Amino acid sequence: MNDDLIDRSDDPQLGRSLGLSRRQLLAATTGMAAAAALGAAAFGAGSPAHAATATAVRTAPGANGVLIPPGKRGIILYTVRDAISRDPNTTPFASGFREVFEELSRIGYKQIEFAGYNQNANAEGGNVNNVAGAQLLRKWLDDNGLEAEGNHGSIPSTISDATLAAFDAQCEIANILGFGHIGTGGDPTGSAYLADWELAAERWNILGERAAGHGLKLYTHNHDIAYSFLLDSGPLDALGRPTRSSGIRRLEHFLANTDPSYVYLEMDVYWAHVAQYKHTSFTAPDGSIVPSLFDPAGVVAAQTTRFPLFHTKDGKKDTTVANGYVMAPFGTGDIDYTTFFQRIGAKGYHNAMWEQDTAPGGSANPGQSLEFAQVSYSNMAQLRG
Repeated sequence: MNDDLIDRSDDPQLGRSLGLSRRQLLAATTGMAAAAALGAAAFGAGSPAHAATATAVRTAPGANGVLIPPGKRGIILYTVRDAISRDPNTTPFASGFREVFEELSRIGYKQIEFAGYNQNANAEGGNVNNVAGAQLLRKWLDDNGLEAEGNHGSIPSTISDATLAAFDAQCEIANILGFGHIGTGGDPTGSAYLADWELAAERWNILGERAAGHGLKLYTHNHDIAYSFLLDSGPLDALGRPTRSSGIRRLEHFLANTDPSYVYLEMDVYWAHVAQYKHTSFTAPDGSIVPSLFDPAGVVAAQTTRFPLFHTKDGKKDTTVANGYVMAPFGTGDIDYTTFFQRIGAKGYHNAMWEQDTAPGGSANPGQSLEFAQVSYSNMAQLRG
């Protein structure tokens, strides 16, 4: 059996049956010792030689198969939010969930990721942000041969009976819609400080286990700042907070301190490349500036089944802007998705959700987001390696 294809979340009782603690199970199921060199190089630790090793293509030379299988080609509805939110009484273009589902299905998409459940009040179904609405959305998905994989919702920032009940309600909606995952579009914490990331890891372990009880994988979607460096070293500032770094990146710490059976990530490949461009060094405890390479594909390859979802967002290089890239339809930018998918392993496991924040064309071009959806789907389908 190909170990890359094992979904290690299927048996959360495994640790107890083997007599392992959660930490021991974490080490056993992720192969932490074997992955440490690869993961460290990918996140930027170690020598350039280690980083070069981490970038080796993990597929047979000359392979030319489909890199994103038809059933894994998806879209997050934030990309076409203009179409979902517009009034069908004032436009000839697709509007509301049902019409947008029909259009996306016609293009060829098979997977959907929600960005909330709100649409224009005049669209068919009206307010669908409730249990009855979820049942209607599920019917429309099924009618169009679409599979919903997740949602960018809100994750409780504290743990209490009330917040857990609200989270359970979200999970129930997710089950009606047929999700395999439930998540958020934000980082576990916006803080740079180690103590806050430790608290976030504890909270996400609790919520991840709770989601697993509903048959769901809990995931966090991240932007470039999550790949910047933790402030975890002295000297301290006037408030007693660390001002320098040991070189550990925020998500590197989060991955190492959350349970791989319960906590997952959705890498936005565009923002990961922005991080590669922006977050290239840290200030060490002795005050020196230490260069550090970041390798997005290497991060995934180190524990690939922890990344069930991607945002396959493309971008054109532009060093005149702070991020180093500007967003573009998939296949029209400069991010090397062929090499990325070749390197990450577990071929056919990942769900590729195309996103482009800038797809809506406004009043000047109201059909643009769905036009870009067609272009991006075609280029996803043509990706070979």
